[in-house]
Amino acid sequence: MVKKTKDILATIHKAKKGEETSYTLLLNMFWKDIYRFLYSKTNDENEAEDLTIRTFAKAFDKIGSFDENYEFKTWLISIASNLFIDHFRKRKTETISIHKESTAAHKIKDEEPTPADKLIIEQNLAELLAYIKQLKPHYQEIINLRFFQEMSYKEMAATLNEPMSNIKVKLLRAKKLLAEIINTSNTK
Repeated sequence: MVKKTKDILATIHKAKKGEETSYTLLLNMFWKDIYRFLYSKTNDENEAEDLTIRTFAKAFDKIGSFDENYEFKTWLISIASNLFIDHFRKRKTETISIHKESTAAHKIKDEEPTPADKLIIEQNLAELLAYIKQLKPHYQEIINLRFFQEMSYKEMAATLNEPMSNIKVKLLRAKKLLAEIINTSNTK
């Protein structure tokens, strides 16, 4: 347990320095826990997924403020809980809130495709399209915009009218789910 905590803290330190792979590791480590927590609150898969994406986007924006005296999972759950409460209030009162998008999301580098990106691009196109069609529509769209239309994160955010941090988390999640589909198909 102590080693795992040290590994998580090391990953958080790398994320604070802007290392892209650290965000992916954190997302993969804690996605199920946060999704399960939010699903228990919403009882709706789509709402839980959307709130989970927003939770990670907000956490990654604010990763510099994470206090290492606390558990990272607890910090994520408190963010998720606050987002759920805000979401519930907004839905209940149907008010519109205007907030300034955090600039921290812009600090995550939008560089050339990573090796994982290149692997996805190099897959047999027909086979890849079949795999992509197994994803939920919003993940299909984000994969299409990034890899087939070759949009930047900024262009994707404008096209989908979503904060850039949400786009980045959705893309990380879509790539992970797509890789799982491909791996499952290749082991059959």
